[in-house]
Parts: sequence; C-alpha cells; structure tokens
Amino acid sequence: MESNKNFVLGIYDDEDVLLKAVTKVRESGVKIHEVYSPFPVHGLDEVLGYKRTRLPIAAFLFGLLGTTLALTMQTWMLGFDWPMIIGGKNFASIPPFVPVTFELTVLLSALGMVGTFMIVSDLKPYKKPRLMDIRITDDKHVMAIDLAKNKLTVDQIKGIIGDSGATEVNDKKFED
Repeated sequence: MESNKNFVLGIYDDEDVLLKAVTKVRESGVKIHEVYSPFPVHGLDEVLGYKRTRLPIAAFLFGLLGTTLALTMQTWMLGFDWPMIIGGKNFASIPPFVPVTFELTVLLSALGMVGTFMIVSDLKPYKKPRLMDIRITDDKHVMAIDLAKNKLTVDQIKGIIGDSGATEVNDKKFED
C-alpha cells in the first residue's frame, strides 16, 4: 500500500471530543497523519505531539540579514562610493541610517518567513491540494489516518476511531 494514498477519516462535531479522541487513538498505537479543523483548537498541537515551530529562529536570522545588509549598503554608498556631507553631519553617521535599516529588517524578515513557511509546508503553485472532506471548511473536524503508516488493519482502525466518539468513519482514496 502506497503512502499518502489511502486514508481512514474520523469526522467529529465537537473539538472537546476531538481532543479526547486524538489522545485515545494515539494511545492505541495508531499513527495520525493530520487533524483538519475549521478553526484553531487550543491544545491540539500538544495532544498530537507536535514540536514547537522553529519559524521564529528563521525570522530572527532573516531580520539579522536585513539589518546587516542595510547597514553595509548605506555605509558603502554614503561612506565610500559617493560620500556626501548633508546638514553638517559626517557621511557615515549611524542615526540617519535607522529608518532604512528598520524597513529592510522588517521586509527581509517578512519575506523570509513567508518563503520558509511555503518551503516547509510543501506549498507549490502547481500542486493540487488534497481535501480530505469538504466539511472541514464549515463545521466538522477530521482526523486522517494514513493506512500505509500503520500496522493495524483497516477494520481495527475504524473500530478505534468509532469508539473514540467519531460521528462518521469514512474511507478516502487519492489518485495521482
């Protein structure tokens, strides 16, 4: 069985039932592919066992790159390439550099975070999104279980999901 092709979906109406179900399903040894929800569910990341994101580290590094680039660019342009004395100040004075430095820091930090997020999330312009169930955009929570990554049979997984409080248990197959 190929990975990311065949799924069992547990559909839940309530986020509290979903949180208890995720705990119960994980304790039974089933590996959860993903949980889809129409709104953020507080505590779902911890229950799923997700680690804290490293996106703030990337933001800091991109911001540091923006600061360094802005200061280097301004120092080179106003200090060596075309030195000017404006208003009686030295050509390599730091206070006039602050606005440009701030703007370039924010710009590179924001663009870097967007690019990093898109790369990590595997978001490509030509990629067709996989929609597990259309109701996740409205009012349902969906727990997707990849059958290729679990050792239990389909009937065992469906039984575990059904016992965890799911209102529906469905199969989903994707074709490439």
